Amino acid sequence: MFFCNDALNPAGNGLGPDEWWKGAVVYQIYPRSFKDSNGDGFGDLEGIRSKLDYLKSLGVDVLWLSPIYASPQADNGYDIADYYDIDPMFGTLSDFDRLLEGVHERGMRLVMDLVVNHSSDENPWFVESRSSRENPKRDWYIWRDPRPGFVGGEAGAEPTNWGSFFSGSAWAWDEATGQYYLHLFHRKQPDLNWENPQVRAAVYEMMNWWLDRGVDGFRMDVINLISKEPGLPDGVVYPGRAWGEGFPHFSEGPHLHEYLAEMRREVFDGRAGTMTVGECPGVRRDNVLLFTDPARRELDMVFQFDHVDLGLEAGKFHPRPLRPGELADCLSAWQEAQGEVGWNSLYLDNHDQPRAVSRFGDESRRYESATALATALHMLRGTPYVYQGEELGMTNSVFGGIDDYRDVEALRYYREAVESGESPESVLKGLAFTGRDNARTPVQWDASENAGFTEGTPWIGVTPNYRDINAASQVGDPSSVYAYYRALADIRHGLPVIAAGSFERIETPSPAIFAYRRTLGEAVATILVNLSSQPASLGEAVRGVSGDLLLANRDLPEEDRGIPESLGEWEARVYLA
Repeated sequence: MFFCNDALNPAGNGLGPDEWWKGAVVYQIYPRSFKDSNGDGFGDLEGIRSKLDYLKSLGVDVLWLSPIYASPQADNGYDIADYYDIDPMFGTLSDFDRLLEGVHERGMRLVMDLVVNHSSDENPWFVESRSSRENPKRDWYIWRDPRPGFVGGEAGAEPTNWGSFFSGSAWAWDEATGQYYLHLFHRKQPDLNWENPQVRAAVYEMMNWWLDRGVDGFRMDVINLISKEPGLPDGVVYPGRAWGEGFPHFSEGPHLHEYLAEMRREVFDGRAGTMTVGECPGVRRDNVLLFTDPARRELDMVFQFDHVDLGLEAGKFHPRPLRPGELADCLSAWQEAQGEVGWNSLYLDNHDQPRAVSRFGDESRRYESATALATALHMLRGTPYVYQGEELGMTNSVFGGIDDYRDVEALRYYREAVESGESPESVLKGLAFTGRDNARTPVQWDASENAGFTEGTPWIGVTPNYRDINAASQVGDPSSVYAYYRALADIRHGLPVIAAGSFERIETPSPAIFAYRRTLGEAVATILVNLSSQPASLGEAVRGVSGDLLLANRDLPEEDRGIPESLGEWEARVYLA
């Protein structure tokens, strides 16, 4: 790695206090897989607290915790039974307060995962709701009678033909009260009825409670699904699918933006220093500014899915190889869609995605592809997100069979696909490449047993390459993936042009090259990345480009630090003028 940090501004990136998140690096923690402090095989809050110095040294500004609330864990915590308490798996509220104090002492911030499209069926709200049709909380969830002419519980009696994201129907029959309830995800995750103002008031009260406790914002799970189309109409049934496509009827309901604006007023107005990011599956380039335009006062930024959905037209577990330039074109299109009005969330990895090196890179050139992908992403306009282990170049895991999987989505898909006639080998091949459990294996801390994650038996198997890929071998090594991520954080913190500059794509003759410039006033940064395993020419695209080499993902002698005519496989360079 070549890195010239003399070009950085020690005074920072020049952003105001209300826009601090534009110059921040966010680190996502999936708590059950991060660090176990008590030997029970599950990561916990004390384990996170023990690694705060590691995260601070990496250059992290914000920790985003996946759900730690009390939960029966039907969907690994995204089914919340008590919004005001910590699940015993992770610790206690006192443990959380100590963690939060440690985060703030180090000048970092902490963002909670907000899951309010649905709750757990063990949440007291739902327990009351299903207790009788006359209960005051009945209308806190979405209940419907069987389809006319059918008997509840039999095939075809569901109120609509919507399918669940986790396979099967999106409706569950409740024998005791003689109605169905809607669950867009697991049947233990009933959807809240946001049309009820009491529901919204209860959610806002809970959010304020956490902010008063000291948290710094929220990442909002599937927040664009909270408003459903009136009447809940049937969806189109596509060939080969058993259930209708309800997504158009709940992905951008008629009151969505009204609810988000109300949330801003009731929760965030008057609170300085908070950050909001909404996970919005299905958000489009032509409507994203409805969420992120600051004048609309809804969200600071959103997670879009276009780039991680590339190649999945035949289904999530039937991926095709990506075409050269496909990833760069998609990322560029979102840069242009947000322009200088909205703000992007920059990510390749998270708890729902396979490892970026395995998905978009080349495991045989792990260092080169990990750092090239990171350069292409982190130098864009937006806030970069690092998922635990991404800074080490962690790869997809190795699963011997379906018994090695833990994810409810994978288990249900496997059962239904095999029952429908697909071969087990074919299903397992798809799960191995794009299954969510790839991201949920323990962080690889060192080369000791279980990668230093736990002294007990880990809840999910450790990726076998942990003896070669781990934090202990990379921290302090200037040639490591970890050191490269640290350099990227330093650049965002110390260069206003990267934190706040405009974006312009540079066209090149090779689709493998992702080239662009960031401009702010007189400052210009030029980013050149080869996202392929073959050398690629820059051609005439770099004619007239000037600047000093700021960062490269390989050691370069002084005579080779000028603007090159071509880039080697997975080579990345950043120039500053």
